[in-house]
Amino acid sequence: MQPSTRSRSLEIGVALFFLGFSLAVFAAPFSVVDDRGVAVVFDTPPQRVVSLLPSLTESVCALGKCNALVGIDRFSNWPKSIQNLPKLGGMGDMNIERIVQLKPDVVLLEKASPVIARLNSLGIQTFVLDIKSMGDEERALKKLDAVLGTTESSRVWHQIQKEIMRANKQLSSREKNIRVYFEVNPAPYAAGRNSFIGEILSQLNLINIIPESLGPFPKINPEFVVQAKPDVILLAESTPADIERRPGWKAIPAVMRNSICTFTTDQNDVLVRPGPRMGEAALLISQCIQDKMSSSR
Repeated sequence: MQPSTRSRSLEIGVALFFLGFSLAVFAAPFSVVDDRGVAVVFDTPPQRVVSLLPSLTESVCALGKCNALVGIDRFSNWPKSIQNLPKLGGMGDMNIERIVQLKPDVVLLEKASPVIARLNSLGIQTFVLDIKSMGDEERALKKLDAVLGTTESSRVWHQIQKEIMRANKQLSSREKNIRVYFEVNPAPYAAGRNSFIGEILSQLNLINIIPESLGPFPKINPEFVVQAKPDVILLAESTPADIERRPGWKAIPAVMRNSICTFTTDQNDVLVRPGPRMGEAALLISQCIQDKMSSSR
């Protein structure tokens, strides 16, 4: 080996040593406070992530970290790239043994999940997010950015806002300030004004008949809707035939004019998940309002 070659090799060796030293210094543990108020400590951004809630799965993917997911809950189905991941059950039948086998660096789940304590007792790191409003989703995106080592939360949030603004502009003045009722399921549970769905309706300048005082997703007396006389009804699960059988509902203006919006299964997923597709939900609602109001002229 020529002297110049030996010298060059030595320089490379020294450079690699200091690079490794620098990485060791700067790859210090970090913590992020979840929605329990727990400071969850990570040595490095998680490379193996399990998500046990569809909205969290979608948020992880929106931040560009779909490839970190190694397992998901039964109901997570978007984007299509996750469809072949192990399905780990639902709220009442979560497969704890399978989760342990996947050796996740972190499990993402909601505050009401009954498996948090069990996972923690098995040494599985959990990170809890509680998303009921649009503000909750904005905060969740920022916290996931911090956990996953990404920097995409602002972009995702601005895209949501841009789509909601577009949905608003699509509605004419006649189509705004109308009374609407959004039914989440046939119990019936409704979307209140302080739910993320209610906030979307508000940003579209629509009047939600469910008052804020009843909470985000209250179970309501069907007679309340009859008395409120909505101009348009949006149904996530029920059908027009279902609601027409309810006492007094045929006299509701929306029912009399057939101003009832129904959606496909995929569209329902968009509408009822407080995640990165809330802007798309606003566009679905806006299009429905346009269609029903134009047909009732």
